[in-house]
Amino acid sequence: MPDKKEYPIINREISWLSFNERVLQEAADEGVPVTERFRFLGIYSNNLDEFFRVRVATIRRLIELKRDDPDALNFDPEQLLEKINEINLRQQKQFNQIHQTLLKEFERENIFLVNEEQLTVAQQEFIREFFREHVRPNIFPVMIQNLKRSSFIRDRAIYLAIHLIKKGDKTNEDFALIKVPTSVVSRFVVLPGEAEKSYIIMLDDVIRFNLAEVFSIFDFDDYKAYTIKLTRDAELDIDNDVSKSFIERLSDSLKQRKKGKPVRFVYDQQMPKRMFKTLTQRLRVSGKDNIVAGGRYHNSKDFMAFPNLGGAHLEYEPMPPLQHPDLDGSRSILGVLREKDVMLHFPYQSFHYIIDLLREASIDPKVKSIKMTIYRAARNSKVINALINAARNGKHVTVFLELQARFDEQANIFWAEKMQEEGVRIIQGISGIKVHSKLILIKRREGKELISYANVGTGNFNEETARLYADDSLLTSHPRITQEVEIVFGLIEKTLVSHSNFKHLVVSPYRTRRFFLRMIDNEIRNARLGLRAEILLKMNSLVDEEIVNKLYKASQAGVKCRLIIRGICVLVPGIPGVSENIEAISIVDRFLEHSRVFIFHNGGNERFFISSADFMVRNLDHRIEVGCPILDNQIKAELRTMMDIQWRDNVKARILEKTRKNNYRQVTSEPLTRSQLAIYEYFKTI
Repeated sequence: MPDKKEYPIINREISWLSFNERVLQEAADEGVPVTERFRFLGIYSNNLDEFFRVRVATIRRLIELKRDDPDALNFDPEQLLEKINEINLRQQKQFNQIHQTLLKEFERENIFLVNEEQLTVAQQEFIREFFREHVRPNIFPVMIQNLKRSSFIRDRAIYLAIHLIKKGDKTNEDFALIKVPTSVVSRFVVLPGEAEKSYIIMLDDVIRFNLAEVFSIFDFDDYKAYTIKLTRDAELDIDNDVSKSFIERLSDSLKQRKKGKPVRFVYDQQMPKRMFKTLTQRLRVSGKDNIVAGGRYHNSKDFMAFPNLGGAHLEYEPMPPLQHPDLDGSRSILGVLREKDVMLHFPYQSFHYIIDLLREASIDPKVKSIKMTIYRAARNSKVINALINAARNGKHVTVFLELQARFDEQANIFWAEKMQEEGVRIIQGISGIKVHSKLILIKRREGKELISYANVGTGNFNEETARLYADDSLLTSHPRITQEVEIVFGLIEKTLVSHSNFKHLVVSPYRTRRFFLRMIDNEIRNARLGLRAEILLKMNSLVDEEIVNKLYKASQAGVKCRLIIRGICVLVPGIPGVSENIEAISIVDRFLEHSRVFIFHNGGNERFFISSADFMVRNLDHRIEVGCPILDNQIKAELRTMMDIQWRDNVKARILEKTRKNNYRQVTSEPLTRSQLAIYEYFKTI
């Protein structure tokens, strides 16, 4: 067997930064409508925020661990952090260049982003009235000299640090903080236009323009405002106090998150040094890696909601969800599933079929029970409202709502309490393990039998994200599937202890790792026998080193491996003698590629699986995930067509390789294939 050094592994953090650079490429792509490009800047920034809150925060914890116990780690977290900061700085320069380019593009469309010093007389009057009516009631300045607790600075919010000055008297000054109320007022304020021109001003600048009114009780006559933003460690430390419910312990932990250690402090580099020193001391921010000099505006994540003030050509062409050919609205969905399996492909087809299924089950007198796992729900969830309605109609409704879904914990606690009030049985969290599977189980009395119907999916039951996330969802009454979905619920509800009965579903943490290693081994055996051997895998992230090394071994045996990995990929394709039979691409486009589809040639009898699990340690070993075999030949053909279209993508596919240059794949001998548009057109024809 080759030495370890012959099995290269890219650091997962570095690979993730490479993925986020692909998002930045979409903002730079002149073929993308300009408003959408601006929104991609927001997606990039939002991704980066989460990266610092979770991954960089973890690295900082590891740095402390290394200092306490130098032998505890087999890598140097300080060197890794230095590399991250180097890449981040380079990408931020790209970000700023793209931002300036897009502002010029908007100007060519007669759309102008102006600041408080560029307003016309009419716009000034509009801003004064807008401020008094919508903004002033939501701002509450804090004088920095009165600041007792740094924890009041909220994670990811933006603040204006105000320098209050008396002209001609350098000794007469003060400092204050104002939180910009973007949670209640749009960050982008549309101003009265002139002729064919449209104008937008940032909410930050609306406040800047009105600072004299805010601080009118003081004897100052000049005001300067500098934006700051604090990012905190977002990891939760949940105590083990058995006298509290899990919800109480999680709620306490969420309160502690608000006091998490700062991992990044971004400030306007034009801020006076004396003010900067006072502010960082009061906020207890220190360390060269924690402090980043920035520009006038922060929280570019808000760009995701940038309004379109121009024509339709400034946004993507509409792609309304298509009707599924087997679900025309005139028949019972359960009736269709009694006859055949159905697979929904979001966002190409409507998520409302899931809501319709739950609605039908809630009023069908023969339906006795509904069970469901929910990881992330929409803000105004029709899914949860349908479950509540089912409980009101006397159905036995059981929901496992994952209270530890990162950054959705507070929302899920709210929904859990609301459903409990309405009679829905909520299963408490499982200590040390998350439930990430996407399952529905409906039981219906049909004659003397109790027939089960199930849904197994790759994405969340969230009607908002289902418009943007590309996912697959299998609806079936096949006993092989439904019986084992019931076993999964038994394990979640702790009514079953044995997990040895899974023969069809691929369930983590009990079977997934072992099963897919065996499937790869099977292809290796076939290759060594001189048979055709192929693997086609699509997922969000490929991180698990055991599976990566097995894929290297498969490549060396002659197995053709094709990988479609949206995000992190620690495997290096194309290395002679190691991975020359592995090709890997990443597709980043208007929809977030979120589905997990695994196809194995299996000696000509191809086996297809969908799954909620990526090939990451957490998904394989520390979560309840469910993979499902596809038994219906028509659905297999659909998945094969979709995967083949994606593999042909030569518009939005980037080649994954060691240097992480994110080069677009160029296939000059074939027609241009933009896979998401091609898949949409494919579903129009079936």
